[in-house]
Amino acid sequence: MAYIPSGGAPAAGAAPMGSQYCVCKVELSVSGQNLLDRDVTSKSDPFCVLFTENDGRWIEYDRTETAVNNLNPAFSKKFVLDYHFEEVQKLKFALFDQDKSSTQLEEHDFLGQFSCSLGTIAAQELSDNQVITLSLAGRKLDKKDLFGKSDPFLEFYKPGDDGKWMLVHRTEVIKYTLDPVWKPFTVPLVSLCDGDMEKAIQVMCYDYDNDGGHDFIGEFQTSVSRMCEARDGVPVEFECINPKKQRKKKNYKNSGIIILRSCKINRDYSFLDYILGGCQLMFTVGIDFTASNGNPLDPSSLHYINPMGTNEYLSAIWAVGQIIQDYDSDKMFPALGFGAQLPPDWKVSHEFAINFNPTNPFCSGVDGIAQAYSACLPHIRFYGPTNFSPIVNHVARFAAQATQQQTATQYFILLIITDGVISDMEETRHAVVQASKLPMSIIIVGVGNADFAAMEFLDGDSRTLRSHTGEEAARDIVQFVPFREFRNAAKETLAKAVLAELPQQVVQYFKHKNLPPTHSEPA
Repeated sequence: MAYIPSGGAPAAGAAPMGSQYCVCKVELSVSGQNLLDRDVTSKSDPFCVLFTENDGRWIEYDRTETAVNNLNPAFSKKFVLDYHFEEVQKLKFALFDQDKSSTQLEEHDFLGQFSCSLGTIAAQELSDNQVITLSLAGRKLDKKDLFGKSDPFLEFYKPGDDGKWMLVHRTEVIKYTLDPVWKPFTVPLVSLCDGDMEKAIQVMCYDYDNDGGHDFIGEFQTSVSRMCEARDGVPVEFECINPKKQRKKKNYKNSGIIILRSCKINRDYSFLDYILGGCQLMFTVGIDFTASNGNPLDPSSLHYINPMGTNEYLSAIWAVGQIIQDYDSDKMFPALGFGAQLPPDWKVSHEFAINFNPTNPFCSGVDGIAQAYSACLPHIRFYGPTNFSPIVNHVARFAAQATQQQTATQYFILLIITDGVISDMEETRHAVVQASKLPMSIIIVGVGNADFAAMEFLDGDSRTLRSHTGEEAARDIVQFVPFREFRNAAKETLAKAVLAELPQQVVQYFKHKNLPPTHSEPA
């Protein structure tokens, strides 16, 4: 592995995806039949809520739209979940009759529920990462309202395994018009046609009514292959036919025209697509050696190595490193220290190689990091202040060089283990804001019992994180986890918490830059 010196140790490392994070997406479609009728003057207005189990508690995951005045709903909203093969993922589906506009479930009538595990559900695996984006409009649709124009919307169906049409997508309602223009929408290609470009797709057009008794305007059938003809600014038009009118009226032509303005098929790449496509995760570890940690010879110090051969720093390194090393092909990690005085001149450094080799700061695996850490303790003096910005800026310099990439080849990750209080907060905020524009993420593990409010601020919403100049962060790139919450938990629990946001941050950057995986098939 090459290293380019740049005023200190590098941020580098190569990283294919670890098997424990190879998950697939599953999409759950929900419908109901013969639901309880809770309303006196009309039928129930059901919606479905999905709960997932977390530490023995049910947590709301998502909910569908409300099907107005309908005891046999087919909800268009799909539940998309990560399916972890190594875990038992318990699910609970609960149906409610909406009575008020409140989001509080206790404000609505409970209709029923059932529980199961995700593995027992015959769900559609979203292994095909192609997505289709459609832009549609209508012209001269039938007028259905007595005192106004129609309020049209579209529904897209595909044939189900039982031979019945299955709802795939419902557009928004466009009010008071016979010439609607719907917002472009994107759905997975496998959801729309099971990946079969010639499979029939049924499109239904309705006039929306508040009571749920939507008036049928017309329908037509098509296929993805046919819709793909709407390219290069050339639209495709479909006659919207009402079969009843067609049978009754000799001069009937149609109930309006549905115009497909554009149809685009692209790939919606996942974290796994980028990793397997050749993306290298350039990983660096940063360790806090400031005096607030205490004298490492004192049992009360966070750096004191107990008779069991560990401390909170080593525990965090092991917990996270055991997972991180699966991201690195050669398991060679640069490990940096900050906040200590170094021999022979005892000057304070905020980005030094803990193996004292600035031209080759790499440690062999987690064992190598732990050994270099233990070996350096007797040879440095804990000092301060706790400056994060030098190490953040150091890694950012390497990440900035990677912004010239034409494909998703490199992404930089900085893991900082610290006891808490940041001395150069303004400079760190500025460094994080600048790093948010780069292919880079920052993971912070807080050890000890310090006040971690500053860390939690850095881990806040990107819209609230600003530099001293007022510049907002481009995206959220910081993940903070306090070690004290995981002292009695399995090390895998800490690792999952630390790495929870990383896949999303990697995908978000490459999608924003419109960078495909290095090795990928064309859409």
